[in-house]
Amino acid sequence: MLCRKSSSFVDRGNVPVYLNVYDLTPINGYAYWLGLGVYHSGVEVHGIEYAFGAHEYPSTGIFEGEPKQCEGFTFRKSILIGKTDLGPLEVRATMEQLADNYKGSSYNLITKNCNHFCDETCIKLTGNPIPSWVNRLARIGFMCNCVLPATINATRLGNNRINQDKSCEAESEKKKLTSVSSRERSTIATPSSSSSSPSVQVRGRSRKRRPRALQPSSPLIL
Repeated sequence: MLCRKSSSFVDRGNVPVYLNVYDLTPINGYAYWLGLGVYHSGVEVHGIEYAFGAHEYPSTGIFEGEPKQCEGFTFRKSILIGKTDLGPLEVRATMEQLADNYKGSSYNLITKNCNHFCDETCIKLTGNPIPSWVNRLARIGFMCNCVLPATINATRLGNNRINQDKSCEAESEKKKLTSVSSRERSTIATPSSSSSSPSVQVRGRSRKRRPRALQPSSPLIL
């Protein structure tokens, strides 16, 4: 596929800003040359890659990692988008400004995906958008169901250990509650027809069981 450099290319500083593009599916091997494909992307600046991914919590989906090493995807190419005059702390502040708008629970493959995030980020840092082919399939949304593999619903966060730890905690808590519930049921006397709530018999007195509150899951934080 031939790429043409835009005549409106802006150069704001001396720190290069790259768009790192990854393949989400082997179909890209053919679709790339047609200007299509299903891609994940991240913005590399000051040696850090920033990207956006999905999770079920109402906190930001923006995450950072090693450039060109996003877990779960196949790196394709790095594209120089432009240059910026912002330092590392200023870039970080820019990500914090974008955090509220890019929550993990708001991720949508068609209307708000990682490429939308990268496009807005690159414009803020350099004044230049990302190449149109990177997110073209999202604009042709009706084709996605035909092209995407069934296993791809959304781009998950690169730091999968966070999600795995939460899943393990939830499963452990579920097993714990199940075990406690089983022990309690073994001590429950047969309820009378006049009582609407279960009771536990303790030393000849009837005491109603209080419900146990579950601890809320802590959100992911950038």
